[in-house]
Amino acid sequence: MRDLVDLHYPEAETIRVVLDNLSTHTSAALYQALPAAEARRILRRLEFHYTPKHASWLNMVEIEIGVLRSQCLSRRIESHDRLIAEVAAWEGRRNQTGARIKWMFPTEQARVKLAKAYPNPTAKES
Repeated sequence: MRDLVDLHYPEAETIRVVLDNLSTHTSAALYQALPAAEARRILRRLEFHYTPKHASWLNMVEIEIGVLRSQCLSRRIESHDRLIAEVAAWEGRRNQTGARIKWMFPTEQARVKLAKAYPNPTAKES
């Protein structure tokens, strides 16, 4: 979080951070890891947004990263350039074969459980 604030986005007034609901993804974790004044300084610039617990696109990203790791990164890759080339080749194969994540949470169930996070697109706005 310090790198986001100080290195990557030093000019940003507010940095919106999308997180899953892991117990360490809280402002309290910064207070545990850093002196209080430093945690407070960082937190003034951050705005946390949490993904829904059971139907998160972030879960799908984690699944895809796991596939990348097992299919492409499970060996030593000797250079940064080779890493870029290997990942690009893997990505090309995944896209070419139309690889998909089989998400086991049906849309209708998501609409019931997560109505606040994912409103029904057919419902009329009042």
